[in-house]
Amino acid sequence: MATMKDIAKRAGVSITTVSHVLNETRFVSENVQNRVLEAAKDLGYQPNVLARGLRRGKSHTLGLIVPDVTNPYFAEIARSVEDACAAQGYAVILCNSDGRRERQKNAVEVLASNRVGGLILVNVGMSRQEAAIFENLDIPLVMLDREIPGFPVDSIQVDNALGGRQATEHLLHLGHRRIACLGAPSQVSPSSDRVKGYGQALKNAGIEMDPDLIFRGDFTPEGGYRCAQRMMARKKPFPTALFACNDLMAFGAITAFCENRLRVPQDISVVGFDDIRLASYFNPSLSTVAQPRQEMGHMAVTLLLERMNRTDSTPSKQVLLKTELRVRESSGALPGGDYRE
Repeated sequence: MATMKDIAKRAGVSITTVSHVLNETRFVSENVQNRVLEAAKDLGYQPNVLARGLRRGKSHTLGLIVPDVTNPYFAEIARSVEDACAAQGYAVILCNSDGRRERQKNAVEVLASNRVGGLILVNVGMSRQEAAIFENLDIPLVMLDREIPGFPVDSIQVDNALGGRQATEHLLHLGHRRIACLGAPSQVSPSSDRVKGYGQALKNAGIEMDPDLIFRGDFTPEGGYRCAQRMMARKKPFPTALFACNDLMAFGAITAFCENRLRVPQDISVVGFDDIRLASYFNPSLSTVAQPRQEMGHMAVTLLLERMNRTDSTPSKQVLLKTELRVRESSGALPGGDYRE
């Protein structure tokens, strides 16, 4: 890796001059500046963004904490955040909380010790009392995808209840009346809101929500697979459709159905939530509710930079984005049902 010393030798100037050119800390003649920059380019010099930010008293590094980097949804969120940061000249330190509150707290402290300029957090259950850590650390914060109840902070959310209604209304439109719901733990607010949307759609259709048709997974394919197995083991009339509160659980459920020779969508229709890239390539391709992941990441970075650059304490902003239903092969009309074009 090239150093300032290497650049100074190539350009025929002192290391101090190289530092002033790269960090823009003192006027240097155009001729010398061009020589330094050309030498840096030729040598493939990569500046230490964090160190440069600390020298200037302003970090050009942001922190991002997500619950599970192996979940394609969060991976795609991280990509959108990184793209937005790169466009603004910022680097990103990514931390994985593994869905655990203690690990999330440790990640916040590690990022604070590295003096990041701001933090984007996908919360895994931090309470209002625990959120006091941000006030003590004085780090600008944007909540993404999930909120901290009662904590006034900038946030980017999607209308999860709307998405739950869209998925369920689609299945109702196809003639299904016995519709199961596969949610995540109730303390995870996006899942809870999606289940509420599911219940509201049933209520609007004059159908009473059956608690026996609601199963709890963990946002993983394994969780969806296990829930589908429990569903098939019950003696009650089997549902003709399933709304899964994320795509990964939908994939796991479909796998379990296929192993038991249930055809999707002929025997049971399935709709997911997230619209990760794999949803289009699964077999059958997954009908799902799309979240605007790229827009979410870009807006989170924009809000955070605005907060970092402000000197006054303006009220926090809460942005709520809409979801969109994407109909593919995994959902179909109920044979002999009341299907309306």
